[in-house]
Amino acid sequence: MILVKLLLVAILGFIVGCGVFYFRQENMIFYPEALPPDFQYSFPTRFDEVTLSVDSAAINALHFKTDNPKGVIIYFHGNAGNLSSWGEVALDFMRLNYDVLIPDYRGYGKSTGKIRSERMLHDDATVAYDYLKARYLENQIIIYGRSIGTGIAAYLAKETKPRILILESPVFNMRDLAGYHYPLMPGLLVASLLKYPMRTDLWIAKVACPIYLFHGTADDVVPYSSSERLIKLARTESRLISIPGGGHNNLDAFALYHEELERILK
Repeated sequence: MILVKLLLVAILGFIVGCGVFYFRQENMIFYPEALPPDFQYSFPTRFDEVTLSVDSAAINALHFKTDNPKGVIIYFHGNAGNLSSWGEVALDFMRLNYDVLIPDYRGYGKSTGKIRSERMLHDDATVAYDYLKARYLENQIIIYGRSIGTGIAAYLAKETKPRILILESPVFNMRDLAGYHYPLMPGLLVASLLKYPMRTDLWIAKVACPIYLFHGTADDVVPYSSSERLIKLARTESRLISIPGGGHNNLDAFALYHEELERILK
């Protein structure tokens, strides 16, 4: 009788756990930091603050501008923070004479609304890309994704015709990443409950432009093996730039990163 009760408790706990995972996975994947609507961004370079209208929300973005740019980079950032800190990455690209557009996701910074689905993320990214297409030739646009943003970037590159796709610390797919961090969770169960599969492993083969991956060999958030497997799936010109000893959040501290980035963007 005791064993039966324990079994029932275990089953109930499992069901409750699945329910919590399904309904609260946004809180487990995304860590937005909101900003007041009147917040004033401050960066040591020229930029415009842009509001992009999307379905039932407004996406706040920063458009950094240089004189006589070689092109423009649309940058999809990681799963935490907001533009008040992410805007700083634009400086690395501006030094190489590129304009940069960085949108915040829904609920991040001054962007309104909440992330409800992966489809929503892709649709919002398309709106940001179309904003650039109205101002630049499409062959001047470079798509850059970092961490969780790599899935958004890869899907967008599959659907459009950018000049280059660059992925920093890319996620193979979210089921794979969940298995890495929670090895005791059954893979098929995770796949059935996951609302954000982010199948970069499927999309990368459909990208027609050159693809460059940056990944630190000591990344303990997204394993280096993710890039090793992804690069094998690419069907166009592609290269994996390995940063020995690089972690998940510090690749810009390595000279090799900047040297290779300059080589790609020259």
